[in-house]
Amino acid sequence: MSTQIILLVLLPFAAGLACYLLRAAFLRSLVVLATAAILTAASVALLSAGPISYSPGPFLGLGWGLIVSVLDFALLGVILFYGFKHGNLLIKIFSVLQMLGLLILELFWVDHSAQVPAFHVDQLSAVMVLIISIVGSLICVFALPYMKEHEEHLHLEASRQPRFFLFLVLFLGAMNGLVMANNILWLYFFFESTTLCSFMLIGHDGTEIAVKNAVRALWMNSAGGLAFVLGMMFTYASVGSLDIQVILASGGAGAGLLVGMGLICLAGFTKAAQVPFQSWLLGAMVAPTPVSALLHSSTMVKAGVYVVLRMAPAYAGSFVSDGVALCGAFTFLACAALAIGQSNGKKILAYSTISNLGLIIACAGINTPAATAAAIFLIIFHAVSKALLFLCVGTIEQRIGSRDIEDMRGLYLRMPQTAWITITGILTMLLPPFGVLMAKWLAIESASGQLVVVTMMALASALTVVYWARWAGTLLAAPGGGRPAPEGLPALIRVPLLALVAGAVLLSVAAPQVYDAVVAPMLPAMPSPIEAFYLYPLFAVLGAGLLLALRAARRSRATAYSAPYMSGANIDMNPDGTWNGPMNQPVGAVAGNYYLPGLFGEERLTTFVNVAAAALIVLMIGGAL
Repeated sequence: MSTQIILLVLLPFAAGLACYLLRAAFLRSLVVLATAAILTAASVALLSAGPISYSPGPFLGLGWGLIVSVLDFALLGVILFYGFKHGNLLIKIFSVLQMLGLLILELFWVDHSAQVPAFHVDQLSAVMVLIISIVGSLICVFALPYMKEHEEHLHLEASRQPRFFLFLVLFLGAMNGLVMANNILWLYFFFESTTLCSFMLIGHDGTEIAVKNAVRALWMNSAGGLAFVLGMMFTYASVGSLDIQVILASGGAGAGLLVGMGLICLAGFTKAAQVPFQSWLLGAMVAPTPVSALLHSSTMVKAGVYVVLRMAPAYAGSFVSDGVALCGAFTFLACAALAIGQSNGKKILAYSTISNLGLIIACAGINTPAATAAAIFLIIFHAVSKALLFLCVGTIEQRIGSRDIEDMRGLYLRMPQTAWITITGILTMLLPPFGVLMAKWLAIESASGQLVVVTMMALASALTVVYWARWAGTLLAAPGGGRPAPEGLPALIRVPLLALVAGAVLLSVAAPQVYDAVVAPMLPAMPSPIEAFYLYPLFAVLGAGLLLALRAARRSRATAYSAPYMSGANIDMNPDGTWNGPMNQPVGAVAGNYYLPGLFGEERLTTFVNVAAAALIVLMIGGAL
């Protein structure tokens, strides 16, 4: 298994470099496709291997601990360079403070003679590697034709794809290293590597707004990096070890460890874009769609929830644990409310992602076996469905020139294949017994002993129905009698979409088996909360409803279409469907959804949400002192 571990970490780095050096698009495509196939095979093999610890041997006579330490400072030096390049004081301050903290930790505190396994792969790490390698690889494959059309739209004189695929593929290696790292200094290195990759990818297009949002992402995640360094210092001072397995076994070791865990959880919050840090991920929506999909589904933000979930045993039963649960539940509720006020498809997906990540973090804070099961289930199902939906929005945007869901009205007539795939993806987020809803149900049940947390979870779950149902209905809305136009999708677009939609559905159908094979080995012996006797009848009812809907749709084709009633305005309509309005000018009838900006608008909620979330974080860390 040591070969698989090395392959999963180093192959994406080598493949990314090859993508940068190979200027021929055909060769670059071969590299991406081959890397995707190898990562998928290696991740499947790793899942069946069982727990394993591994440390690579010396490289050119140098120990890897020294190499990673040097790379830490080199990475921070690069980030500091971009701080100077863009004139951002916060990036400079956070980078320099991280360097000082690492100098103190590595030169004066850490006993480098202690043997700490570099990697430790348990069931949680293996599941994360599977998600990163499969879902992330599908996104990279999708990016091959997408970026070609994206650059044609930008009318670039010289292609930037070599640099784009360098960081896109490298991202997978950084994430695999992060979830397998057992030395906390190695975990920090990969944590910061994702920060640099996201900065480069968000600012890829080089426009003023892209650069602005990339810089915001860099300083916010650099703040998280500083919190991580401080957390390591408190943790090492308390436990005396860099070994994550030792740290996890030291739960209850005192206030120093709890403060360290609180700071590391804060670093996870910034990476997962939890409020009040959500603006960097919302700004990242200016990046090409594959970047958005990768950030949201299987890499950047999942790094944040992984860190919080991984460290959960070290702060179990403490005030920090209660604080994590409250912060996560508040984000779940706040971002579900903010999503209702959006018509931009990418923004809806962004707020939905942040909201669902908040639910995962709340489960980590609840810190019971049932809550952990819900968190892992949600990580799996959310990654697949959200990657699918982002890729769908990117495909739609390139075809219709808009990501506004109002412009997607009646999309079924223009893009029937993509519309059905998108609607199916939305339903996997919206309806039981699909996996995301099962995970939410498990989360709410696990929070039944915490009144405030369970109330926020229940309210947020209700709010999610509004924006998902509204979007799905808009896609299907169309004048009666119309017939869908044929839609041709490139193979490298169609295959990832079909693979992800099949995965979202089939994983839900096989949820009992997924639980027994993947989740149960991580937890103490407990009855499976996912039983086939109620799951499959629900799927049967869902299937029967789908057949009835299709039958009704076929019959409706012969039905005469009547324009909507508009309080008598129809009477004076012109032949082209308009009527004479002010100044005797023709006014068209426009259908639209309610977005309730007075209740759920960003301008109304964001300030309050950010202040409240910051207060909860201060209480979480302060309570450990």
